[in-house]
Amino acid sequence: KHIKTNMTKFSLAVSAILVGSAAAWSTPMTMKADAGVDSRRNILQKGAAFAAGLAAPAAAGAYAVPDLLYDFDALEPYIDAPTMKIHHDKHHGTYVANINKATEGKDPVPILDLMADALEAGPVRNSGGGHYNHAFFWDEMTPADKAAKTKVSDQLEALINKSFGSMDEMKAQFEARSAPGALFGSGWVWICVNQAGDELKLVGTPNQDNPLMKGVLDEVMFPILGIDVWEHAYYLKYQNRRPEYVSNWWNVVDWDKVSSNCAYVIENHAGVPVRD
Repeated sequence: KHIKTNMTKFSLAVSAILVGSAAAWSTPMTMKADAGVDSRRNILQKGAAFAAGLAAPAAAGAYAVPDLLYDFDALEPYIDAPTMKIHHDKHHGTYVANINKATEGKDPVPILDLMADALEAGPVRNSGGGHYNHAFFWDEMTPADKAAKTKVSDQLEALINKSFGSMDEMKAQFEARSAPGALFGSGWVWICVNQAGDELKLVGTPNQDNPLMKGVLDEVMFPILGIDVWEHAYYLKYQNRRPEYVSNWWNVVDWDKVSSNCAYVIENHAGVPVRD
């Protein structure tokens, strides 16, 4: 697409140069020779400048949708390729376009840095939250064959057992919290490290809010695992069967990444950075 666009721009630029050149060469013969050369030179220089302007890419925004670390169909059969492509390219892309518009002209900062005060920052709440949440979501998943080989770290396992009793119980509570009756409408469900760094909490947030935002929950918490339960994340395959989507999702969770998230949060007492 970019190549085609640039070729079109180049063609327009060349046309402009040729038109200018033709005009120069059609100058009446009574004009002085050196004046004709200068005139043609000026036209060519302006044409070249015009070409350069057309070929120059538009200024990039501060944020971009990160490429997936796997193919769109890599999470099949649990998450289908059409959903992944639309979700990643269109939905996430819209959040990025809007947060770039909202922060235009401001010094760029990591999207993580905008989360704490997002509730007071207008469009940052939805657009910035949408960008952070999705960037976080893509990277905690991996193809099922690889996911099966990932492991929960000793540190994370100890916190799961302390907070929920067992991995199975954590999953059961997580699925219950993700059900439509528990989280009505659109939103996210998260496993977070609490402020003290000694316990995991299961929470749900509406829309594109997340536990890093002050005022969303009783205290700021640090997500290490989260699932998108907006309908756009699953409807093509599962329709109204959100519980089935959530229970199948465990098959593509990268526990190495979740364990790494946990270690980072506890060591730094901060949210997990994302590729933004």
